[in-house]
Amino acid sequence: MTFKTPLTLSLLGALALAGCVDPQSPTAGDRPRAQNGAVAGAVLGGLLGASSGDDKLVKAVVGAGIGAAIGGAIGATLDKQAADLRSSIGNDQVTVTNTGSELVVRMPQDILFAVDSAALRPDLARDIQAVSRNLLDYPNSTIQIVGHTDNTGEAAYNQDLSERRALAVAAALRSSGVPAGRVQAFGSGENQPIASNLTPEGRAQNRRVDIIIRPTN
Repeated sequence: MTFKTPLTLSLLGALALAGCVDPQSPTAGDRPRAQNGAVAGAVLGGLLGASSGDDKLVKAVVGAGIGAAIGGAIGATLDKQAADLRSSIGNDQVTVTNTGSELVVRMPQDILFAVDSAALRPDLARDIQAVSRNLLDYPNSTIQIVGHTDNTGEAAYNQDLSERRALAVAAALRSSGVPAGRVQAFGSGENQPIASNLTPEGRAQNRRVDIIIRPTN
């Protein structure tokens, strides 16, 4: 391919960026997602630059630099937002996972709702408000709220219950000030288990609401 050399340089630049963090730094452990974002951005930028017009070498290098800057900035923001969320949510049953491209706040349905209910428990208001404040502090994102159930009972009922529970969480976020245009809610019923439905422990894991936070820039 004609952009083999520029792309190779972009990849080398990306690898160099990945090695720039001093492993002895006291904050090195907080930056893996930022590094991954910078590397991914560099490779993508290099590909775009190398495949467009003349002067492909220059464009590949410039594209890699711009891509690395954008990817690194998004990764660093996700790292900080995840840390802020973990420190503000006062419930060790709620997990915050940084995938590198989005944050997943996982709330077991058993702590949010009574059995067969889509009404949020009043004592969980603090955790929902903590998530809402975080979303307002980091406005450049969209939010998907997805309800999930185990496979106990009829599939159609589970689908409806998962939708109603997702909508209840979305309504709580909106009532705490999160703009409605940023929030989508839907249910997946029993279709996306993360554990076996053959044990009570597995079914409890599958009953959950995921709040997925995706950066918009």
